[in-house]
Amino acid sequence: MPIHTSAKQHPHDDAPDTADAFRRLATLPDGPERDALRDEIVEAWLPMADRLAGRFRSRGESFEDLRQVAALGLVKAVDRYDPELGNAFESYAVPTITGEIKRHFRDHMWTLHVPRRVQDLRNRVRFASQELSQTISGRRPTMAEIAEHTKLSEEDVKTGLEALESFTALSLDAELPGSEDGYSLSDALGSPDPALDTVVDREAVKSRLAALPERERAILYMRFFGDMTQSRIAEELGISQMHVSRLISRCCGRVREQVMRDVA
Repeated sequence: MPIHTSAKQHPHDDAPDTADAFRRLATLPDGPERDALRDEIVEAWLPMADRLAGRFRSRGESFEDLRQVAALGLVKAVDRYDPELGNAFESYAVPTITGEIKRHFRDHMWTLHVPRRVQDLRNRVRFASQELSQTISGRRPTMAEIAEHTKLSEEDVKTGLEALESFTALSLDAELPGSEDGYSLSDALGSPDPALDTVVDREAVKSRLAALPERERAILYMRFFGDMTQSRIAEELGISQMHVSRLISRCCGRVREQVMRDVA
């Protein structure tokens, strides 16, 4: 059954007249004949799907990919459309295809996970900024002006403005604006501090060290903080180097045993 373009007034000039085809499709059982008719209907409405995809140009996605997403939405609309409900196919297909495209942007194009509410705020703020920019010359609209235009609170407008920068992520290797020496974002990030690994150990032994006799504390201080050799410590205290070695080993062993006992 041929599908022809309708001559009656229609929002889309080339909208095909597929009413009879849809009624016939609803009566056909699964099989080659039904598949062929379904493909004809989809092909007839592809120009409309392409136009809907064109509305979303310049949003970071290639037009060819948008066309494929719109075509997928069109196929879903054809499969789900019920001519018995009395509504024109186009009135059902347009929101179905548009919703499929928007879902694609929401699920696949955002680099960061942004809640649906924030995405909606972003869109409202973006459209309002574009509209106000046509009436305000020489500057960007203020947050208060956007809030008044959208009937949103300034806090919601602020959230929407922040989300404008969340659609794509900046590479850590990207050169920062205004940098003349190749300075990138990664150069501004901190790095792990090796000293942090000793914080827990230091706090664990602090009270045990304080409980040692004064001479033992002095020996440990001279050895590990004064960086003195055992020979120099022995000379300073008037004892043998062997005695210093035994005291250091005994103190360290006692402190280690106490800490490990508390941990267990």
